[in-house]
Amino acid sequence: MSAGGAHCPPAFSHQDITIMLKTLERMLRWSAGLMAAMALFAIMWLTLVDVTGRRFFNNSVPGGLEITEILMVIVIFGALPMVSWRSEHVVFDSLDAFLPEWVRAIQARLVNLVCAAVFGFLAYLMTTRAERFAEYGDTTVHLQLAIAPVAWLMALFLFITALVHLLFVFVVVPVSSPHHPDPAVVEGSST
Repeated sequence: MSAGGAHCPPAFSHQDITIMLKTLERMLRWSAGLMAAMALFAIMWLTLVDVTGRRFFNNSVPGGLEITEILMVIVIFGALPMVSWRSEHVVFDSLDAFLPEWVRAIQARLVNLVCAAVFGFLAYLMTTRAERFAEYGDTTVHLQLAIAPVAWLMALFLFITALVHLLFVFVVVPVSSPHHPDPAVVEGSST
């Protein structure tokens, strides 16, 4: 209510929120999603070259295992924000059929709040680990690649994932999922 007693309109309309969510999804897809896809593609080619080199030339790619490990970090941690955005993670939903829609809406927000806190804490831990790697100058064994940038990248992806979950505490998950209430039901109950 405003000072005059009239009801204040919401800061953002449903259409504004939808546009913002689509823009955020596009940004996630073209940043984290693209990095994960490119890393997976690089692993595929590295494996092909490594196996071919071993088979026909009796020589593998030097440091191939280290490169694969770093690329796997990018694939796994780069996919986390997209998996969270699309609600494609593992879900325990045995009781969902017995819960009313409004309880499931509260449950979804609480779960996202806990996930945001956990991913945020993991991002913090990874930043402390990255600082330690940088301070000690830790490198991979064979290629002598610095480990700190990889740890910083992991922390960044964890932080982005925490932000995705934090967003879903306040905004209904934009992707239809059997594990979350229908956005139309939640929006209809808020009016």
